[in-house]
Amino acid sequence: MTTPAATLGTGGAATAAPSRARPAYGILAAISSSHLVNDMMQSLILAMYPILKGEFSLSFGQIGLITLTYQLTASLLQPLVGLFTDRKPQPYSLPFGMTSTLIGLLLLAFAPSFGVVLLAAAFVGIGSSVFHPESSRIARLASGGQHGFAQSVFQVGGNTGTAIGPLLAAAVIVPYGQRSVAWFGLAALLGIALLLQVSRWYAAHHVANAGRKKPAAVAPYPRKVVLGAIGVLLVLIFSKYFYMAGISSFYTFYLIDRFGLSVPDAQLHLFYFLFASAVGTVMGGPVGDRIGRKPVIWVSILGVAPFALLLPHANLFWTTALTILIGLVLSSAFSAILVYAQELMPGKVGMVSGLFFGFAFGMGGLGAAVLGLFADRTSIGFVYQAIAYLPLLGIVAVLLPKGMRRA
Repeated sequence: MTTPAATLGTGGAATAAPSRARPAYGILAAISSSHLVNDMMQSLILAMYPILKGEFSLSFGQIGLITLTYQLTASLLQPLVGLFTDRKPQPYSLPFGMTSTLIGLLLLAFAPSFGVVLLAAAFVGIGSSVFHPESSRIARLASGGQHGFAQSVFQVGGNTGTAIGPLLAAAVIVPYGQRSVAWFGLAALLGIALLLQVSRWYAAHHVANAGRKKPAAVAPYPRKVVLGAIGVLLVLIFSKYFYMAGISSFYTFYLIDRFGLSVPDAQLHLFYFLFASAVGTVMGGPVGDRIGRKPVIWVSILGVAPFALLLPHANLFWTTALTILIGLVLSSAFSAILVYAQELMPGKVGMVSGLFFGFAFGMGGLGAAVLGLFADRTSIGFVYQAIAYLPLLGIVAVLLPKGMRRA
């Protein structure tokens, strides 16, 4: 069974372009670069956790609460933003989102208390809630029909930004202190300039096509099957991001606690994991375009289970090697999952993107909060043993309907 061609009207889903259509590479590069800036600024919060913990005498539970705050604001708002912009596209909302992230960054630099740190995290979350669903829509619009490829290009920018955050924190924030975060506002200004160009392209493209009659979007399966498949995909997102929360939020503490590493060395190891995640993102979308989304989803979630189960028992060398393998394999899932969901619900790109980005952020935030409480009551080592079983939930991918391939 083949997937019916999705349409792109003012409602937001992309027209299934002919196979010979060329992606708008300049727009994809700009949106990916903006994603790098956006997620780099987010990752500075994660990379600053050891500094904030010492500055404000925070518990692991409070560290998790910071992650929960910025990811919860993003997760609650993203589906609403996507649903609204499906109906009424807002081309210039992207620079607004980046401005909110900039405000959060400046608040973080000069936060005098834990409460202001939480407020800064909330502004960063609001910026993400606007940026991600609209950027994902534009990536699909600029894909030339190569939807998995376009989503991977978009995602790799974000994952690369997340990866370099710890390096920048080790090089700048650790030696120069909390207020040095303000210098990264210059990167936010660059992101705003890029997004203004993207917004102009999107506005012109949307206006040029607004008057054309579009074919009706047709779902590939009955409503009951579509809703069941969406439920399965959300379970997979839960397992992926709950597990990722344990790595991204507490990996530096785990390395410091178990192997006695310094903060800069631990942040360097976090970079290895996050950079591997960025590389893995590049693979998932294009491979899904060629062989179908379901095999990529299946392998990327369930395939990391052996590595995750071995990780809590490994020495430093194998801990580094295993986390690199986990990052490579696990990160290939999201682009395939997102495009699969967009194909399940054609004509609702913004809502689907907002739902999945929002749910991913929410699970990451909830995971950080819950695991932080666990770490306070037990130990970081116990947390890593407990979350090792989460990738086994990848077995539910067997419930996805067959035949979902590129349009």
